[in-house]
Amino acid sequence: MWIVRLALRRPYTIAVLCALIGIFGVLSASRMKTDILPAIDIPVVIVVWNYPGLSTEDMERRVVFISERAMSTTVSGITRIDSQSMNSLGILKVYFEPGSDIGGAIAQIVSVSLTASRIMPPGITPPSIIRYNASNVPVAQMTIGSKTLSEQELFDYGLNFIRLRLFTIPGLATPAPFGGKLRQIMVDIDPARVTAKGLSPNDVVQAVLQSNVLVPAGSAQIGGTKYDVQLNSSPDTVQGFSEMPIKAVDGATVLLGDVARVRDGYAVQENVVRLNGRRATYLAILKKADASTLAVVDGARAQLPIIAAAAPQGMELKIDFDQSVFVRAAIQNVLHEGALASVLVSLMILFFLGSWRGALMVMTSIPLAILVGLVGLFLFGHTLNLMTMGGLALAIGMLVDDATVEVENIHRNRHLGKPITVAILDGAQQIAVPALAATLTICVVFFPVVLLEGPAQFLFTALALGVVISMLASYLLSRTLVPTLARILMEKEELHAGGEGIVARFNRWRDRGFARFQEAYGRTLGAVLHHRALVLICAGLVLACTAFLPFVVGLDFFPAVDAGQMRLHYRAPIGTRLEETDRQVARLEQRIQDIVPAAELETINSNIGMPISYNLAFVQTDNTGSQDADILVALKPKHAPTERYMERIRRELPDEFPGATLYFQPADIVSQVLNFGLSAPIDVQIDGPDVEASYAVARELVKKIRAIPGATDVRIPQVLAYPALRVDVDRSRAAQIGITERDVANNLLVSLSSSSLVAPSFWINPKNNVNYPVVVQTPIRQIDSVPSLLGMPLGRAALVSSSTPAPGDTPAGGGSYLGAVASLRPATGLSMINHVSVQRVVDVQASATGRDLGGVTLDIQKAIGSIKNLPKATRISLRGQSESMFAAFNRLGVGLILAIALVYLLLVVLFQSFLDPFIILVAVPGALVGILWMLAFTGTTLNVESFMGAIMAVGIATSNSILLVSAANDARVAQGVSVVEGAIVAGKTRLRPVLMTALAMLLGMVPMALAIGEGGEQNAPLGRAVIGGLIVATFVTLFIVPAVYTLVRKAPPSAHKLDAKFAAESRGASEAAHA
Repeated sequence: MWIVRLALRRPYTIAVLCALIGIFGVLSASRMKTDILPAIDIPVVIVVWNYPGLSTEDMERRVVFISERAMSTTVSGITRIDSQSMNSLGILKVYFEPGSDIGGAIAQIVSVSLTASRIMPPGITPPSIIRYNASNVPVAQMTIGSKTLSEQELFDYGLNFIRLRLFTIPGLATPAPFGGKLRQIMVDIDPARVTAKGLSPNDVVQAVLQSNVLVPAGSAQIGGTKYDVQLNSSPDTVQGFSEMPIKAVDGATVLLGDVARVRDGYAVQENVVRLNGRRATYLAILKKADASTLAVVDGARAQLPIIAAAAPQGMELKIDFDQSVFVRAAIQNVLHEGALASVLVSLMILFFLGSWRGALMVMTSIPLAILVGLVGLFLFGHTLNLMTMGGLALAIGMLVDDATVEVENIHRNRHLGKPITVAILDGAQQIAVPALAATLTICVVFFPVVLLEGPAQFLFTALALGVVISMLASYLLSRTLVPTLARILMEKEELHAGGEGIVARFNRWRDRGFARFQEAYGRTLGAVLHHRALVLICAGLVLACTAFLPFVVGLDFFPAVDAGQMRLHYRAPIGTRLEETDRQVARLEQRIQDIVPAAELETINSNIGMPISYNLAFVQTDNTGSQDADILVALKPKHAPTERYMERIRRELPDEFPGATLYFQPADIVSQVLNFGLSAPIDVQIDGPDVEASYAVARELVKKIRAIPGATDVRIPQVLAYPALRVDVDRSRAAQIGITERDVANNLLVSLSSSSLVAPSFWINPKNNVNYPVVVQTPIRQIDSVPSLLGMPLGRAALVSSSTPAPGDTPAGGGSYLGAVASLRPATGLSMINHVSVQRVVDVQASATGRDLGGVTLDIQKAIGSIKNLPKATRISLRGQSESMFAAFNRLGVGLILAIALVYLLLVVLFQSFLDPFIILVAVPGALVGILWMLAFTGTTLNVESFMGAIMAVGIATSNSILLVSAANDARVAQGVSVVEGAIVAGKTRLRPVLMTALAMLLGMVPMALAIGEGGEQNAPLGRAVIGGLIVATFVTLFIVPAVYTLVRKAPPSAHKLDAKFAAESRGASEAAHA
C-alpha cells in the first residue's frame, strides 16, 4: 500500500517516470535490430581444407581424419566435430560448449591445423577457418548477368570488384560468386610436343615458376642519385609468357610457346548458374549473426545503383530471392495484429466500464508496460523479431489484467459512495495480494524456458523475457500510474445513476443487463454447487476423454511457414558430366514453368555442380559433383500455396527423368535456421567402422521409411559407387627408365588438375592490379579417352638396363608417357564421406509432408527398431529438427511441471494455506483441455509455439482463479457467510473482472490466431492455444473452482485464523506487560 500512497502524494514524480519510460522505450525500439528470428548463438567454427585433385577417400584419411584427431585431443571445449570429405575438399564443423571463447578457440584451431598440416600431403595450403552461426543464412542474392559479356568477365568482376563494394555494408558477408568461370592465365600444354621434346608437364611448371618471380630487386646508389632497381621478373603481358625458356634440349632452347599455348582464359568450369534459363553468376548475400536482415538487404540495395554505374557496359545487376520482403511483411503483420488487438481490447474495456476515463487509464498503462519490455530486451541485447514482437503482442491481453482489475475495483468502491481517495486506497488494498499473486504466477509459469537448450533456447528466451518484464512493469504501473490517473480523472466523474444522455442511458441499460446476467450466473452457480458431485464427475470424464488428443493433434517443432519459395535438388545419374546435367536441368526448368503459372512465377535459379570450395562453408547444399543441381524457385506475392506446386512436382517429374533423384530442401529462412546446417528436418545417421555395411543398413531403412505415411523426400545423400579410374604404376618398370612414383603423381596432378596447388604462380594485371593465377594444365579436350590419358607425358626417360625397351620408351633419353609404366582399370569410390565425432556415418534424410513431424519421426523410430542384426559396432541415431523437437518438449514438459509446483509454493506463501493453492490450480487442467480441443478443432499441431501459448493460458487461468478464491475467503471472513454462500458471493463479485480479463486476452489473440498476412502461420498456434485454454479455463474458474472450493474448504481461511491468533496473542502479551 505504501507505493499507492506515495503515488498519490507524488503525482508529478509519476508523470516524469512515465515520460522517461516513453523516451527510453522509443530510443530502445529505434536502436534494436530487426529480423525474422532471434540470433541463435551456438558456438561453431568451420574449417575448410582444399587440395585439388585429391580423391574423397584420401581427403578423409590424409587430411580430415588427421585434422579431427588433432583438434579433438588438443582444442578445449569441443562437444562434437562433424565433417564432410569430398573430392578435393574437406569441411569440418567444430561445435563448442555454450559460452566458450570462440576467439581463443579459433586461435587454437589455427595453431593445431598448421602443426597437423606437416603430416598431410605436401603442398596443402592452410585451411580457411570461419566462425559459423545458425543465423548466417542467405537473405538475398545479387545476380550478375549479361547478353554480351562472357561468364569469365561476369565472375571476375563479381569476385574482384562487386564483393569489395558489398563488404563495406555492416553485417553483410558474401563468399565468392556462384557460377561463371574463374579467370586464370592458362598454359595449355600439348602432350605430343612435350613428349617429342623429352619434357614432362612438371618441367613446364618449374619453368613458369622460375621465370615468373614476384620479388623486389632492391636499390642502387650511383653517383649522387639513389635508384630503385626494377627487374623484368614477370611478363608485362600474357603473351610474354610464351618467350619463357624451359630447358635446353640437344643444344636448342625450348621455349614455353614451343610446347604450350598461353592465353588469358579460365579454370575448368565446375559450377554453372542458370537464371531464368540464361547463364549467369550471382553473389550470395548473407547476414552475420548479430546483423539485421532488413539492414543488410537495404544496404545492398542502396549500393546497387553505385555498383551498376561503375560496371562494364552490358552488365545487368539485380537482387533476387529477397528474404527481407518476407521479414518486413511478417513484422508489419505482427504490428497490425497488435494494433487491432489494442483496438478490440479498448472497446471491450469501454463497454464493461462504461467510462472513457477508466478505459483511458487502462490503455495508457499498456503501451508504457510494453515500452518497458522493449527497454529490457534492448539492454539484454535482443532484437526485434517475430518471437519478441509476437510475445509483446500477446502480452497486450495479459497486461490488461493488472490495470483492469485495479480500475474495476476502484469503480466498484466509488459506486459504493466512497470519496475518490478512499475508493482508490480501499480498491488497491482489497486486491493487493491477489494482484501480486496473479502477476508473479504469470511470471513463474515461464520457468520452463530456462530449461531449454539448443535453438529453442534462443528462440523463446527473448519472448519470455519480454513478457515477464512487461508484466512486472504492468503491476507497478497499476499501483502507481493507475491510482494517480484515477484521482485526476475520476474525482469529478459523475456516477451515472441519473442523467438522460445517450451514454448514461447506455450505461444504465448495460448495468441492468449485466445485473441480470450476474443474477443468472449466481443461480446457475448455486445449482452447480448443489449438484457438485455430478458436475465434478462430468468434468473428470471430459478430462479423461481429452487424454487421447495429443496423439490426434500431432507434434511439430515449429509451425510451417509459406515464404513463397521452393528449393528442389536434382541428382542426375552418378558421374554425369556438367554439360549433360546442364541440359537436363534446362528440361526440368521448363517443366516447372509448365506447373507454376506464369502469373505466379517470379524467378528460377539453378546452381549446377560444385561451387568454389570456400563457398560451401557458408551455403548449405547437397551438391557433391557435376551430377548435382539446386533449383531455387521464387513465387510472386499472392501466389497459391507453395506446397501445392511441390506436391505436383513430386508426383509428376520423377517419371520424366529416369535414373535421376529429385527431392525438396528447406527454402525459407526459418527452416534453414532451425535445421542448423542440415538439409532435412529428419536425419537418421548410421555410424560404424564398415561404411559398406552401414550403407546396406541405410538402403534397408530407406525402403521402410518410404512406406511411412507422410514421409517424403527420402534419400541417402552419400553415393557409394562413384565412377573412378585407378592408375596402377609398375614401380619396377618405372625405376628402370628413371621415373619415380612422385614423378607420375606430380605430372598427373598438373595435367588433370593444374599446377595451382603444387607450384602456385601469379601474374598481376597492370590494368586493374588484380593477381591472377598462372596455371599449367593439359586441356580437357585432349584427355577425352583412355588412350589419350595413357599417352600423358612423364618426361625424359633414361633406360638403366639392357633389356628390350617397353612400348613407349624412347632410348637415348627420349620422352616417356604414362602407358609405359602404368595401367588403368575401372574402379568406384565415394562421392562424400561424413564423420560425426570422428566416426564414419551414412545419412538417411527425410521430410514430413501432410503429417506432423512428430508422428513421422515416431514411425521412423519404430522402423529403426525393426532392423535386426546390425553390423558389429554400428549405431543408429536421430538428428535434425526432430531431435531438437523431442529435446525441447521433454524439457518444456519437465519445466511446466516444475513451474506449476513453484506456483503452488508461491501461493502457499501468499495465502498461508496448503488448500487454497490446490483449489486455485484446479483451473490448470481446464486450460489444458481447452488448448488441446482448440488445436484439434483448428488442425493445429502441438509445437513449441502452441506450447508457449499453453504456458501463458495456464498463467492467466491461474491468476483469474486467484481472484475468485481470495474473494471467497474475504467474503467468509468479512460477512461470516457459509462456504457455499461465500463461493457464490465471490463468483458474482469477481464475475466482471474475470470476464474482462479473459475477453481482453481472447480479443487480443483473435488477429494472431487467424494467421492473416505473411508469416502469420508462425504465431497462429500460440494465439489459438491461448484462446482455447482461456475459453475452457474461464468456465472452470467460474463453476468448477467454486465447486472444489466448497468441497475441500470447510474451515475458515487459515491466513485469517493465523492473523487473528497472532493479534490475540499480541494483545495478551501487551496487557501482561502493562500489568
